[in-house]
Amino acid sequence: MVELLWAIKIALRFNQGKKGTILVSIISLISVCSIILGVAILIICLSAINGFEYEFKNRILSVIPHGQINAVNPPYLNWQNDFIKIKKSHDISSVSPYVTCTAILEKNNILQTIHIVGIDLKYESMLNLLPKFVLNDRWQKLKSGNNEIIIGNGIAQKLKISIGDYINIMLPHYNNKLNMTYSTEINFLITGIIKLNGILDNQLAIIPLQDAQYYLSYGDGITGFKINVKNIFNVNKIIYDATINLNNFTTINTWIDDYGYVYNDIQTVRCIMYLTMIMLIAISCFNIVFTLMISVNNKRKYIAILKTMGAKNSFIGSIFIWYGVIIGFIGSLIGLFIGVLISFHLSSIIRYIENIIKHQILSTNVYFIDFIPSKIHIADILYVVIITIVLSLLASWYPAKIAININPIDILKERK
Repeated sequence: MVELLWAIKIALRFNQGKKGTILVSIISLISVCSIILGVAILIICLSAINGFEYEFKNRILSVIPHGQINAVNPPYLNWQNDFIKIKKSHDISSVSPYVTCTAILEKNNILQTIHIVGIDLKYESMLNLLPKFVLNDRWQKLKSGNNEIIIGNGIAQKLKISIGDYINIMLPHYNNKLNMTYSTEINFLITGIIKLNGILDNQLAIIPLQDAQYYLSYGDGITGFKINVKNIFNVNKIIYDATINLNNFTTINTWIDDYGYVYNDIQTVRCIMYLTMIMLIAISCFNIVFTLMISVNNKRKYIAILKTMGAKNSFIGSIFIWYGVIIGFIGSLIGLFIGVLISFHLSSIIRYIENIIKHQILSTNVYFIDFIPSKIHIADILYVVIITIVLSLLASWYPAKIAININPIDILKERK
């Protein structure tokens, strides 16, 4: 234990950059700064990736259904028995009937294509977190029979409309007698606005299920069922199994079909970031090798003196190993502090930059959210710090071996 403390003490003195070791001090500073930069950037990037995954799960998967079972030829009639069968599945957490259609919204001679979903408010609140994203808790204000609608925030901003305004919507209407579909125009009252800060804000509109059935002449029929499952990664099999004993011909659609590529992209970028992390820190730690090699060369006299005084090779080697570890530890500690600090305020920093350059970095027309999220995982911090220290340790091994192999007799002869 005493030998270990002495090794650390001498390593710290080596790192102070005394007279005659200016070059070592400069390279040591460069090594520390490169590690600081590498660790900080990696923590910020990994936090951003974690943030995208978190927002994907909480703003997309918590709002859209995990899967849908739809009639091949809507409307889906006599669906009540199938509804009961689907609910009995142990792998399904919630089911809700719905009606959907594509419509055209008109306001002030501006047209906007929207995706209207007719929902049962009683089941919808159990299915997902959509009510949480309706501003000012206006979810409960939506009533059937009053031509009321809740629209996305992106639609509201584009058309400059708000709660209390009236809008015209052209809906497809099927006439059974004429056996043809034509459009019908309905005047809706906006009772709420959904704000997801994402792509759905530009598409989604909500109306009561009964109103949607009436507008589309579905009678008691529906488009299909929205389903949430307990294991979202096994959703395809679960939904398929649920359709086997149904009385109607149906099609299946899951979140993997619509948004699976987003999740896969996030995981791919995460893997790339981890590989980049190892390479970047390894390059940073490579400077430690040069620092220690120069230090060994400059300290040959002192190494020889320590050996003649009876210092063991393990003690000599541990001095330089600790020297490298200290550089790695200091760099990772400062980089960790900077990275975590920036990660906590990343969204605000990006917003500030967007305001300066007058340009939105993430557009909801392209991405599923319109801001750069950030979420720090303790595991990522531990991985970065551990890998940095381990690579610093490995970088110190070769210079330490050179120091151990120094022959004190040869060095002292040179000094005569």
